[in-house]
Amino acid sequence: MNQYLLYSIGFLAQILFSSRMILQWIISEKNKKVLTPVLFWEISLFASFLLFVYGYLRHDFSIMLGQSLTYYIYIRNIQLQNDWTKIPKVLRWFILIFPAFIVWYGYNNNIIDVDHLFKNEHIPQWLLFLGIFGQILFTLRFIYQWIYSEKCKSSVLPMGFWIISLGGSALIFNYAIIRKDPVLLVGHAMGLIIYSRNIIILKNDVKINP
Repeated sequence: MNQYLLYSIGFLAQILFSSRMILQWIISEKNKKVLTPVLFWEISLFASFLLFVYGYLRHDFSIMLGQSLTYYIYIRNIQLQNDWTKIPKVLRWFILIFPAFIVWYGYNNNIIDVDHLFKNEHIPQWLLFLGIFGQILFTLRFIYQWIYSEKCKSSVLPMGFWIISLGGSALIFNYAIIRKDPVLLVGHAMGLIIYSRNIIILKNDVKINP
């Protein structure tokens, strides 16, 4: 596949991921507390769709794994904010089955080879496992956020979410440097700044409103 098109898909996904964090950051700075608008989750879902495609086309299992795990959590948060039913029904079904269909189609048409994904000659195995561990840790932030939100019956981003985000992002950032992946590098460089700032905002909010 044309490398220009491949990286365009990846960079567009990271631009969208960064824009959702900047949007959330601006709203939180303005209100002096961490807030999450529904647009945050809608942008997240579309960006995850694109990054999943990027990982699939690049044969990078760690990227595909990370996006597969968070994709449906984004949908659940949109549901918690009562905006899921506003999306046309046909589009909702497409969104729900897309990742599973791609994996099924790729595996049954010899496009996805499990051995190839775990033994990519361009990625040393130790580096692949670093990437997978970073993606799993990065994904755990949304599993934590999901459980927390279900308990609150509202979509929120607690302190634990930002701490896990910072740790996972730092690992993926290092993976990107070694892997020489500009898409991951740019996305997580921005993320490290925003995650750190949200931790500071939350700490200040606790001091003001103990």
